[in-house]
Amino acid sequence: MELYTDTELLELIVNDNYKAFTFLYDRYFSDIKRFVLRILKSPQLTEDVIQEVFIQVWLNRSKLSQVNSFKAYLFITARNRALDSLKAALRSEVAMGEIIHSFVAQRNGTDEEVLDKEYSLFLNRILASLPERTRQIFTLCREQGKSYKEVAGVLGISRNAVKNHMVLSMKILGSSVKKELGVSLTLLLACVFKG
Repeated sequence: MELYTDTELLELIVNDNYKAFTFLYDRYFSDIKRFVLRILKSPQLTEDVIQEVFIQVWLNRSKLSQVNSFKAYLFITARNRALDSLKAALRSEVAMGEIIHSFVAQRNGTDEEVLDKEYSLFLNRILASLPERTRQIFTLCREQGKSYKEVAGVLGISRNAVKNHMVLSMKILGSSVKKELGVSLTLLLACVFKG
């Protein structure tokens, strides 16, 4: 099987040849793992995504004959699965904690301080451009870790008003961070407020 091209292996896989599938799996596993790990920064989530990708390949094997470049197909599938995993992680504090922990653990101390300072200065600059009440609410929620209900009580406004201010600040920060720094707002906030 070592001498088979991807196209030849795909033809075998389309015809339910599991041995050809395992060979293709072994051929691409390391490359896909490195690729997904660069996106997710979490070894555990990376392993999960890789398994999902190859399960999807096997389950959709009848359509593989239409694939021109298996490598491109595999990397696109992996990227999409990784991005889906990130979206799910944003909704899951446990998974997000794992990503942030892994990211912070991989960073060099000096580089980390410089980057954190840069992120902090950037965040302060964008916050300074927000309306005063929005900035105040962001500070209470993000820097002091207060809930929307607690902030509403402190400021004498409704919980919904607090939420609206936070949505506005996150929207402005999110677009600024993506445009100017090329990173996600979640990552920037994790670096600035990691303590």
